[in-house]
Amino acid sequence: MTHVPVDPTAARLPYDATLRGRHVELTRLEPGHARDLHDASHREGAEGLWTYLAEGPFANAEAFEHAIALKAVSLDPFYFAIRDLESGRIAGHCAFLRIFPEHRSIEVGNILYTPALQRSAGGTEAMYLLARHAFEDLGVRRYEWKCNVLNAPSYRAALRYGFTFEGVFRQHMIVKGCNRDTAWFSMLDSEWPARRASLEAWLAPGNFDEAGRQRSKLSML
Repeated sequence: MTHVPVDPTAARLPYDATLRGRHVELTRLEPGHARDLHDASHREGAEGLWTYLAEGPFANAEAFEHAIALKAVSLDPFYFAIRDLESGRIAGHCAFLRIFPEHRSIEVGNILYTPALQRSAGGTEAMYLLARHAFEDLGVRRYEWKCNVLNAPSYRAALRYGFTFEGVFRQHMIVKGCNRDTAWFSMLDSEWPARRASLEAWLAPGNFDEAGRQRSKLSML
């Protein structure tokens, strides 16, 4: 095996961008987004949202608002709020993290989807918009996704979005007092054009019937 030369130009660091689709809009997370997020993520029946996140649920609104204020000024992770365009409310957040511009590598994670985004076209569109931004605006060559191996929905989502499973880091972390074995996934810049075409075909208005049900599954595309 020989060494493969690579353009050493660094990727662009994340910046305050507005990423707008048909269903959602992503903007830099702000302290003022805390109210919508708290109301949607701490209502009765939403406890499961926090099972595989490193923090939460929070004891009260003030503690949650403080956490959001810290996230709003963080550069790594770099957080985006996800606004549902139909309701106008903030329905989740996500972040770029493990940002290595010199290697043109970045991870998407710290994903909080409230019920309004779960199993929705908007949830998929948010991940499409962020991946497109990473590859086409920031210029990354490696886009990562990681999750607890017990987190079956996140594991399935990574594969559905077109990430490649790379393996498991055993006893990788201790989260909320419990062991975490971490599944690693990646998508490369050479793979992105095909992934983009599949995601755009799935998100196209013609792929949904009058009731909003998908005609073709993303896995089929």
